[in-house]
Amino acid sequence: MRDLVRARAAAVESLRVHRQQVSAFMLKHGHVYPRKTGWTMRYLRWLQEQTFDHPAHQIVLQERVEAVRLAKERVERLEQTIAEFLPHWSLAPLVRALQALRGIDLVVAVTFVTEVGDVSRFENPRQLMAYLGLVPSERSTGETVRRGGITKAGNSRVRQMLVESAWTYRHPPRIGTVKLYRLEATTPNVREIAWKAQTRLSGRYRALTRRGKKSTVVCTAVARELAGFMGAVAREVQPA
Repeated sequence: MRDLVRARAAAVESLRVHRQQVSAFMLKHGHVYPRKTGWTMRYLRWLQEQTFDHPAHQIVLQERVEAVRLAKERVERLEQTIAEFLPHWSLAPLVRALQALRGIDLVVAVTFVTEVGDVSRFENPRQLMAYLGLVPSERSTGETVRRGGITKAGNSRVRQMLVESAWTYRHPPRIGTVKLYRLEATTPNVREIAWKAQTRLSGRYRALTRRGKKSTVVCTAVARELAGFMGAVAREVQPA
């Protein structure tokens, strides 16, 4: 399962590179997409409508768009494979329980479980946060203590996914239809942790935003606490 997760991560990176190459090629030839959101069906239709003075440029564009399509299919194929193997995995109950948390889908949950491993090896949530590189860096000189940005030590795959998941907590606490089914399939203790995480992290997001913090700083702070809630769910499902 870890190999599948890492193969998917490599496929996602390849997709990002191919998309960037297409965008750079269009800018190089003065073709600017008039809207903000790219890589939608509207954006793909816009790409097909573009014309160039030389036929070679048209061929290069089509080849690069095709590379994007193949990379996207590879990502989707690997995600489907992960879903197919999950029911036969010994840690499947933990993956399902983690998905009760807002912002945690199948890929994030599986990545967390495969990369972090046994959560009980961490004596407290702060150790887990430090392992993921989500704690502030610190420089001390005598009695002077200076704190900087996060350390970015440890596992970068999980850290990046948690920061992306933290973006969902900008909304007020609410249980959607999909999460409702996830919650019904878990234990009462896991449901309590999931709801506590929603109320706590949504309030944290709003409080930091009101203080004028940048969205990147806010998401990182929320991701740090989200890791702690994920550790609590893991201890509940698989006690030491």
